[in-house]
Amino acid sequence: MTGSLVNSRDKGVLLALDQGTTSTRAIAFDLSGNEVARHQLPLKQHFPKPGWVEHDPEEIWRASLSVLSAVINEVMEKGLNPLGLGIANQRETTVLWDRKTGKPVTKAIVWQDRRTADHCRALKKQGLEPVITEKTGLLLDPYFSATKLAWLLDNDPGLRVRAEAGELAFGTVESYLLTRLTGVHGTDATNASRTMLLNINSGRWDADLLDIFKVPKALLPEVMDNAFAPIPVRRGLLPCEIAVSAMIGDQQAAAVGQGCFLPGSIKSTYGTGCFVLQNTGASPKTSNHKLLATIATRLEGKTTYALEGSIFIAGAVVQWLRDGLGIIDDAAKTEAIAAALDHNHGVYLIPAFTGLGAPHWDPEARGAILGLTRDSGKEHIVRAALEAVAYQTHDLFVAFAADSGAPPKTVRVDGGMAANGWLMQFLSDILDIPVERPRVIETTALGAAFLAGLGAGVYSGLDDIKSFWRLDRRFEPAMKPEQRKTLLAGWHEALGRIKSSD
Repeated sequence: MTGSLVNSRDKGVLLALDQGTTSTRAIAFDLSGNEVARHQLPLKQHFPKPGWVEHDPEEIWRASLSVLSAVINEVMEKGLNPLGLGIANQRETTVLWDRKTGKPVTKAIVWQDRRTADHCRALKKQGLEPVITEKTGLLLDPYFSATKLAWLLDNDPGLRVRAEAGELAFGTVESYLLTRLTGVHGTDATNASRTMLLNINSGRWDADLLDIFKVPKALLPEVMDNAFAPIPVRRGLLPCEIAVSAMIGDQQAAAVGQGCFLPGSIKSTYGTGCFVLQNTGASPKTSNHKLLATIATRLEGKTTYALEGSIFIAGAVVQWLRDGLGIIDDAAKTEAIAAALDHNHGVYLIPAFTGLGAPHWDPEARGAILGLTRDSGKEHIVRAALEAVAYQTHDLFVAFAADSGAPPKTVRVDGGMAANGWLMQFLSDILDIPVERPRVIETTALGAAFLAGLGAGVYSGLDDIKSFWRLDRRFEPAMKPEQRKTLLAGWHEALGRIKSSD
């Protein structure tokens, strides 16, 4: 690792396809990580029953081709040369497709979906959670892919017959897109580690887990590194010849974009949900406080691990305020609305729309707004929604500190909500540590693009990537300890009222 470009390639750019929960976007970056072009399309959410969340894989495919084509055309009009493509994706979302045609055979079950809560409870009652956690680093929860896949196969006996005959293929979203783009049925180690079917110690699909969840091995993709030798995209799909040379789960991609390559380094991404990832080095670390052990990267066959805390609802609560309640018309306005209030006036919003994630893992909990009085208005609800993101992050950081023996000294933030300066200051105040926001907050796409450059031979190693990180603003804690203590006490009282007794 030299810290310099191996091959600067005049006018070269790297592409990232960032397929998220609420949108599909393609972004082109120059070789120093500066954004050159971007195109984005919204993704429709399907809610067929309470607690169910689905996507249409065909819509994801069409949108992916559309945004990639638009970005490629734009950069080529500027005289720039696409050198490689990396895919980052919403993790755990489960897709099942016809192996010959690549066409999906069902709707995709989204990571937020809770329909398999009873299945998870049944497995817990059988005493299977300890062995599952030992092998996967995960807790038994509907969040992960295994019970979603089992539900698809059990809900339609014809699909199980076809799966056992080798006619169908399973994967998370990056695997599905790789198949459609290149014809190769592969996944990367980070996404594989979120299926609850991979043994993260060996890095292989685990026969015991396949038996527990009744998943035919014939469904599974090849597990690949996060950066790899370029795989050409089928001719005619995109405006130019290009190859996929990286795949990575969105949260691990953000950690790459943030340069979190040393043990102890930590980032927090604020997108649809909030996900905190802390690098733990070359060995998986067992959490005693309901965090998850997961794979951070696998490069040249070498695996790096992380601890992760997952909050299901972050930016999605602002989307709900806008699209569900209609009390705002623009998410960007929440910053000024929150700042206009001198206090939260005792109003708390618990966004447990699909249960609570870490460190509570309560799939039965449901959302609530508490502390309302006759004087409460929509502005109090808006502020309470933003505050909830910081409070949930605080609860995660308490768990991280308990597992490591010391609280993190600083955190790097990214994702759409990181643009909200009021929220980032409140986050720093509640966590009582500095919060660092980079110049490029779309670090998920940036990390995928950097890894694509690694796979395509543009960079010599991670030191090259790390050298491009630039600070935009550092938020320092300014809240008095008494105020912090009072606010958190109110949050935990409210939280206690909505948690299930299970």
